[in-house]
Amino acid sequence: MTPDAANAPDEPEILDSHPYDSAPPPPGRSGFRLSSFRGLSERTPLRTKLIAAVLALVIMALVAISASSVLILRPFLYSQRDNDLTRELSITQARLATTHQSITQGMVYPDNGFIVAVQQPGKQLTGSSPSGGFPGTPNSQQQQDVPVLPTNNWTNSSSPVLATEPAQQGGDTWRVIGLSVPVSNNSSGAQSSAPLIVAVDLGRVSSEIQRLITIELSVGAAIVIVLAIAGVGVVRANLRPLNDIELTAGQIAAGHLNHRIPERDERTEIGSLGRSLNAMLGQIETAFHAREESEEAARRSEERMRRFIADASHELRTPLTTLRGFAEFYRQRGGVAPGGGTAPGGMTPQELDRLMHRLESEAARMGLLVEDLLQLARLDQQRPLDMGLVDLLSLAADSVQDARIVDPDRTIDLTVAPGAAFLVEGDEARLRQVIGNLVTNARVHTPKEASITVAIASGSLESGTPAVVLDVIDDGPGMTAEQARHVFERFYRADQARGRTSGGTGLGLAIVASLVQAHGGEVSLHTEPGQGADFRVKLPLSPDAMTSDEDSGADGSADGDFSALPHDVS
Repeated sequence: MTPDAANAPDEPEILDSHPYDSAPPPPGRSGFRLSSFRGLSERTPLRTKLIAAVLALVIMALVAISASSVLILRPFLYSQRDNDLTRELSITQARLATTHQSITQGMVYPDNGFIVAVQQPGKQLTGSSPSGGFPGTPNSQQQQDVPVLPTNNWTNSSSPVLATEPAQQGGDTWRVIGLSVPVSNNSSGAQSSAPLIVAVDLGRVSSEIQRLITIELSVGAAIVIVLAIAGVGVVRANLRPLNDIELTAGQIAAGHLNHRIPERDERTEIGSLGRSLNAMLGQIETAFHAREESEEAARRSEERMRRFIADASHELRTPLTTLRGFAEFYRQRGGVAPGGGTAPGGMTPQELDRLMHRLESEAARMGLLVEDLLQLARLDQQRPLDMGLVDLLSLAADSVQDARIVDPDRTIDLTVAPGAAFLVEGDEARLRQVIGNLVTNARVHTPKEASITVAIASGSLESGTPAVVLDVIDDGPGMTAEQARHVFERFYRADQARGRTSGGTGLGLAIVASLVQAHGGEVSLHTEPGQGADFRVKLPLSPDAMTSDEDSGADGSADGDFSALPHDVS
């Protein structure tokens, strides 16, 4: 057996464990524990996790500080004891050399908190000591407890050796310094060497360290308790904005889209988050209202489409029914008699002429309705117009002149305000149709004695863009607010009886609104019952209007020959 093997400490005996202890864990057990921990973390409130995390960090910091202080203090106290031992060893050597006294081997001499002894080779110290104590110190107290020293020649050196050894009794620890000194055997007088021992009980060091640990634990516990109480308040106060966000989210979920998160300093995370959430909520509210408006517009559009289809079917069915009725009447009467005479049951040439005239009139009416429908369809498809420079004053004068020819007994005037030349960029044929429809609408839907005035002046759109303003004013019976709100809808008539002696297809004003919108203009109606009606059209003024204005008269009247008009142009 080798010396290393002989001196090696015995290895602890390993007992057979239970079979279940050595069995591997079931598959997925670690994954289950991890998922359980994650589930617990997800179910734990944020404030609880924050407080727990802060307290855990504080506890770890306190433990680290306490451990560091103990680890630093222990070597410091040991170094102090080592210095004291070294000094006491030197003092002991000096005393022995000065007094020429000797101490008995194996005897322990107390000396100012230290013990001094000469260890007998191969033997331990004993707790007995002479009553007089160390030579030269008669007042020293008796020492009973001593350290356990190695029995081999562990101080066989002229240099001091330091060691830490346990006490022979109790749980104290001794710090020992030894130095080999020559001694003589009392019986034989032979000279030999033995360890001169100076030792000090480290119980005081351990008690100081224990007291330090106790103080650190007490202070640390107090700090943790105070920090926990303060942390609850601080975390609750700082998480209050999150509660506001939670309440706001609940209000939004309940349908109150106008609720917002209270504003805070944007330099903070909560303030920045609140601002971003408020911006998001604003966009959500806008999108929600836009969706509601879109759905409402779609519903109204569907209703208008259904009414449009119903009205168009009705309007087309009326002339078709008339045509079919006259054709059936012609067939039932047996046609025209041979030679132009009257056959039994037949029609006379005069009746046939009247019949053909009615057929032609209804066909023309149906053709006009179809043309209006096709024009509205083209406008809905936003087909390009034949744009060019148009003098709106000339179109207004032509419309007034045509209306006076058709209805010579009615007072129809044209008034022109001074200003720039009334030039616009547009489709001349469509703009002529706009003015013609407005004048025709005023002429057809007002009594014979009601006058009509077409006025043209300078103005501006709602956006502030310079514009030409054209008004068709009548002093007829006017309309109610409800009628005025629907007057530009297709197939709408203020007279729901659908009389055709005093009305058209109900598409004229709808065409006006669509054409004006296609030209980037605005159309409106100002009317009250018994106060007449004012249809106003605003079209953007052409940039060439200022150039044309230089060619106009100083009074601002536009160039043109209006001498053919029955009344003067003012």
